[in-house]
Amino acid sequence: MNTEPTPDPVPVDAPAETTEPFVAAPRQLSPLDQKILKHFPGLVVRKDLTKGLKQNAVVPTYVLEYLLGQHCATDDNDVIKAGLESVQKILAKHYVHRNQAQLVKSTIKEKGRHKVIDKLTVELNDKGGFYEAEFTNLGIKKVPVSDDFVRRFPKLLVGGIWCITDVTYEVAEDQKVSPWQIDTLKPIQVAGVDYEQFLKARAEFTTEEWMDVLMQSMGFNPEMFGRRAKLLTLIRLIPYCERNYNLLELGPKGTGKSHIYAEFSPHGMLISGSEVTAPKLFVSNTSNGKIGLVGFWDCVCFDEFAGKDKKVDKTLVDIMKNYMANRTFSRGIEQLTAEASMVFMGNTKKSVAYMLKHSHFFEPLPDKYIDSAFLDRLHAYNPGWEVAPIRHELFTNGYGFVVDYIAEVLKHLRTEDFTSAYKQHFEITSEVSTRDQTGFEKTFSGLMKILFPDGNATPKEMEELLAFAMEARRRVREHILRIDDTFKRHDFIYQPLGGGKAVTVLTPEELQYPTFAGPRIQPAAEGETPHETPAEPVTAKPAEVKSDQPQTGHVVIPENTKGWSYHRLFAKHLTGARTITINDPYVRMFFQARNLMELLQMIHDLVPEGDEVAVHLKTQSDPDTCVKQAENLNQIAESFTGSRVAFTWEDDQSPNFHARNLTTDTGWKITIDRGLDIFQKYESGPFSLEQAIQEARLTRGAEITFLKL
Repeated sequence: MNTEPTPDPVPVDAPAETTEPFVAAPRQLSPLDQKILKHFPGLVVRKDLTKGLKQNAVVPTYVLEYLLGQHCATDDNDVIKAGLESVQKILAKHYVHRNQAQLVKSTIKEKGRHKVIDKLTVELNDKGGFYEAEFTNLGIKKVPVSDDFVRRFPKLLVGGIWCITDVTYEVAEDQKVSPWQIDTLKPIQVAGVDYEQFLKARAEFTTEEWMDVLMQSMGFNPEMFGRRAKLLTLIRLIPYCERNYNLLELGPKGTGKSHIYAEFSPHGMLISGSEVTAPKLFVSNTSNGKIGLVGFWDCVCFDEFAGKDKKVDKTLVDIMKNYMANRTFSRGIEQLTAEASMVFMGNTKKSVAYMLKHSHFFEPLPDKYIDSAFLDRLHAYNPGWEVAPIRHELFTNGYGFVVDYIAEVLKHLRTEDFTSAYKQHFEITSEVSTRDQTGFEKTFSGLMKILFPDGNATPKEMEELLAFAMEARRRVREHILRIDDTFKRHDFIYQPLGGGKAVTVLTPEELQYPTFAGPRIQPAAEGETPHETPAEPVTAKPAEVKSDQPQTGHVVIPENTKGWSYHRLFAKHLTGARTITINDPYVRMFFQARNLMELLQMIHDLVPEGDEVAVHLKTQSDPDTCVKQAENLNQIAESFTGSRVAFTWEDDQSPNFHARNLTTDTGWKITIDRGLDIFQKYESGPFSLEQAIQEARLTRGAEITFLKL
């Protein structure tokens, strides 16, 4: 990695407020970690090191990983330990804590010179014709800065950047002259990447492995995410690699929506949605025509964008509409262009079902932004309600790219274009508007860059990304139709070249709640699946049971949806049964026993007072789980003693025991491809809605078939 040297790790006294130093525990490398280290030597870092250091230093992730990448980019535990100590010493000696600013200033005065790690912002002194810097944490202002620094690092003028800076102190005879001077200034970021080497190394990974590498680079444990959940996370990277990409994501609090834009790249700027002004974002006509944020950053993210109480400048909305559509904005009579992508992040307070039934998915936005012309400029709507709330086990302790390295790769990819790559295999057979096509093509192009930067994706892989991209744009179109009936309704249909089955792309929420979606969904013919995708049930056959009586059929539970429960799925088919057999060889772990307990509770509620149902479980054990498994199942059996459910179980060691199903004495057989494990892990506790109500949990992808024997 071509980076400039970091400050020498000189031993220092402990800071005023001391904390226990972070110590990295040795860990066993996974096969993926070994592969990352082999093909990207010196460019990766253990992500738990970053997380550990973040507890003691409130700096962006890319600042910490810039230092970690120079000292800890290895799997040698001894080197990691020594490197971690060096990084902590550098931070202790040079990083400026706000509450220690006076101590650092005193150090500079006494020594005459001192290196500091701080965020610098530069402004032009109009009267003097020179530039002045402000140190965010150190708190000193109007420090003269060389024109050369400003020319080399223009982002100093817009939002500021984190730097390692040599600051000197010398009192001048003229008291109007600042005693503070900047001797050297080095932004904390990599100088460049070998892109051809990057492509060569990428080719050594399968698609699934590469998705996991990127997830770990973002700090997440890929084992905790399904394939669709990974795509929902990776779409957040598109604004860094796709020029002028407009993304909206609304969802519950605590899902990490803004993390990628605050921490991941030095090329992105995160601002509060209520703080932005037209001069700050685009251009100031009263301050020498100073270009705003869009002229300097690859991605501008508006955090906390939702909220009815937000004050919104209608003029700003109009300027944004023009920029998002045409990449242009005006400075007086002059038209300017920029390439910054726009990201809008906000929180929702209503459920998906409520918004579908009563309003639309743009409902949380300020009223002035609920403008069909503005919303039509969005290329994708990422469903934040499908993203799991951030919790400890979602984070990885594996290896991922130093974020500044992957940020530079994504920046390079802005010059590539994959918008038409799908056309060698597929065609759009429905009428779509120009903005719809631009929207899903830009999303498709961004995902191709992220996952297949060399363009070598199979037709099946391209189809997956195309369907996902069309779904993200369809969500925009469908909910614009709810606020503006002058927009034309049309389908999103693609078809393989040379014939093949046409695929109509629908969103998961349309299919999960067809009644609320109303006429927006065309019912499928008997036995026909309205939307099929190759890898994930991006959409699925509606899972609503139309009759009060149990029906035969097949239900697909999409990944990352809510509103599902054992009662909704099984109650009609189990009602009236007097004996139920559960065949599942994998009721071994604690969470699997908990799922069983919840099913038995549901069955208990179905049985009339004075009646009883016998439920028998056939399962298997292994040497590592058999003792605890028996203890858990015996406790369940004991707890139901004397109730309306008589529960028994047996350990069936038949070698061909693999199927998972429920059978009843009323003739029903319910096959479940993943058993009762249809829910993702969730935050438990006495005040956890997910623990109390199954419908509040996110689902895993699953398929269930109901047969009458």
